[in-house]
Amino acid sequence: MLERLTAADARRWAVVARAAFAARRAEIDALNVFPVPDGDTGTNLYLTFDAALDAVRSRHEQRGILGGATLEQECTSLGEAMLLTARGNSGVILSQLVRGFAEAVAESGAESADGVLVAEALARASERAWKAVTHPVEGTILSVSRAAAEAAAGLTGLGEVTEAALRGASEALALTPAQLPVLEAAGVVDAGGAGYVLLLEALARVAHEDGPALPPGAVAFGDDSSLRRRPDWAPHGAVVQPTEGEGAPARGEAIGGAGGPAYEVMYLLADSDEDRIETLKHTLDALGDSLLVVGGPDLWNVHVHVDDAGAAIEAGIHAGRPYRVRVTHFGDQAGRRPASDVAVVACAAGPGLAAVFTDAGAHVVESGPGRRASAGQLLEAARDAHALSVILLPNDRDTLLAAQAAASAGEQEGIDIAVVRSRTAVQGLAAMAVFDPTLPAQRNLPEMISSASATRHGAVTIASKDALTSAGECRRGDVLGIVGGDVAVVGQDLLEVAREVMGRLLSSGGELVTIVAGEDAPHGLADDLARWVEDVHRDAEVSLIDGGQPHYPLLLGVE
Repeated sequence: MLERLTAADARRWAVVARAAFAARRAEIDALNVFPVPDGDTGTNLYLTFDAALDAVRSRHEQRGILGGATLEQECTSLGEAMLLTARGNSGVILSQLVRGFAEAVAESGAESADGVLVAEALARASERAWKAVTHPVEGTILSVSRAAAEAAAGLTGLGEVTEAALRGASEALALTPAQLPVLEAAGVVDAGGAGYVLLLEALARVAHEDGPALPPGAVAFGDDSSLRRRPDWAPHGAVVQPTEGEGAPARGEAIGGAGGPAYEVMYLLADSDEDRIETLKHTLDALGDSLLVVGGPDLWNVHVHVDDAGAAIEAGIHAGRPYRVRVTHFGDQAGRRPASDVAVVACAAGPGLAAVFTDAGAHVVESGPGRRASAGQLLEAARDAHALSVILLPNDRDTLLAAQAAASAGEQEGIDIAVVRSRTAVQGLAAMAVFDPTLPAQRNLPEMISSASATRHGAVTIASKDALTSAGECRRGDVLGIVGGDVAVVGQDLLEVAREVMGRLLSSGGELVTIVAGEDAPHGLADDLARWVEDVHRDAEVSLIDGGQPHYPLLLGVE
C-alpha cells in the first residue's frame, strides 16, 4: 500500500487509466444515450486521454525531463494537454476533472501527495467539472465525481481515500438511471460516469500497488462479456443498450423519439478575453445545448450541440480566433466521405519495414516498442489516405486496441476503417502481400485477414532483466526465443535460439519463411538462419528483410 503518490505513481496511474479506457471503450460506447445517443463516449474518453499522454511525452522530451518530471509538472502538463486533445462532451468534462486535480496539487507545492491532498484534489476536480457545464444535470459524470469527492472527504490514508472515492463513485453511477429518465428508459448507467469510475479504479490499483496493468475481469465492469445485469455495477437491473442490428437505435436516432441538435461543434479559441467569452457563452447557449467553454486565460476549448453549425463558428470568430474547428453530424455521414476507393495504413517499427510497406502501397505510421502509435496518429493517417475505405494493420499486439479505437472514431467522421488483427510485423507483411488496390475493401479484407491469421510468428530478443518466463528462469542478457507471443526458449546464442524457434514454427510445415533482421542483429545472423532453413526445409522459400526494428534482432514468420 502506498502512503504517498509520487510523480512516478502519477505516470503509472495515467498509463493504467489509458489501458482501462482502451479495454472498456466499446462497452462505454454502448452505454452512451445522453446527451446524444451517438455511441462515442468511450471512444472519446480513450482518444482524449491517449492523445494527451502522447502530447505530455513529447513536451517532456523537448524539455529534457522525460521520466524525471515532478508531480506538479506531470499533473499540470496532463491537464493542459487534455484541454487541447478533448473530444466530445465527455472528453471536455474529463479534461476539467484532470485540470481541477492538477490545480490542487500545484497549489500545495508538495513533491508527493498524501491521502488528504488526493481527497482535496478530487474535490477540486468535481468543483471544476460542475463549473464547466452551463446547465449541469444530475445523473451524469458530474454526480459521480461529486459522490467520489464527498466519500473521500475527511479521510487521511491514501488507500482509504482511493477506496472510498471509488466506492462512492460506483454507488452514484448505479443510481444514475433513477436520476435521468433517458437512462432508465434505455436501461443503462451514465456512460461518462462509467468512464470516471474507471479512472478512479486505476488510481486505487496504483495506490494498492496491484500491478502495472488492468487484466480482463479486474476492472469495475466485471468481465469482458458485457455490462448486462451486473448486480455489482447496476443494482437496479441496468443493462447495456443493444448494439445496432439488435434493436438499438441507429447512430444519431434519439431514444424514445426525442430529438436534438444535428451537429456537434468543437474548436479551440485564442486571442479572446473574459468579457468576450461571456458573450460567446450566451450566444452559444441560445443556439443549442451541451455547451462547454473551458480553459483560459490564453486558450479556451469550446463545445456545443447546435442545428446551425455556421452560426456557432461565427460566434467564435466574433469572440477571438477559432482554430482546430471540428463539426460532426450526428446522423449518417456517408455522403461526406472521400471519393477514392481503398487504402492501407500500416504500422512499422523500423525504417526497413517502413520501406517495404511503402513500396507495397501502404501509408506508414512509425510505431514500435517504446513509442507505439496512438489512436489519434492512426486516425490522422486514415484521414490523410483520402479513401472511401481504409484497412489498418497495427502489426503489434499492444497497438491493436489503439487501432480499434481509431476505427470507431473514424466511423464518427464518415471514414470506413477496418482493422486486420495483425499482431506482428510478419503477419502485417503477409496481409499486405495479398492486398489488391483494384478491389474494394470488402473483397480485400477476407484475403488479408486469412493471410495474417495463417502466418505463424516468432521472434528472438535479449532479456533486459532477470525474470521468470514460461520457458523457465532467465537472466539479464540471455537470448529469448518467442513463439506465438510467448517465451519458448531461453539460451545463450542468437543463432541457436533462432534455429529452435524456426524449427517450432516449421514443425507443421510451411511454404514461405520470412526473416526480418533488426537494428541490433549481428552481421550475417539472418543469412546464417536462412541457409539453415534452406538446408533443413528444402521446400520452403525464404524471404530476407532488413527491417531495422529495435529490441528484436530477428522477427520470424512462416506461411
